[in-house]
Amino acid sequence: MSVTQQYLLDSYRAAQHGTAQPPAPGRNDWQAVRELRDFRRFDAVVHERPSHGRLRLALARFIARFSGAGRAAH
Repeated sequence: MSVTQQYLLDSYRAAQHGTAQPPAPGRNDWQAVRELRDFRRFDAVVHERPSHGRLRLALARFIARFSGAGRAAH
């Protein structure tokens, strides 16, 4: 069953029971992404890791390692 079919079925059931309709598929996706980002930042602070800039720092280390190795070989 696709997401759209499930949404239509849930909407039909909600109309039959007189309850609120579910949100449309994809409506809260960005909110979920923001909540995940906030949770990861919170978790990093609790575990005493840097809360931001970790990806950029990891990429910088990766690039420096391979660019440094390339220069040493020549």
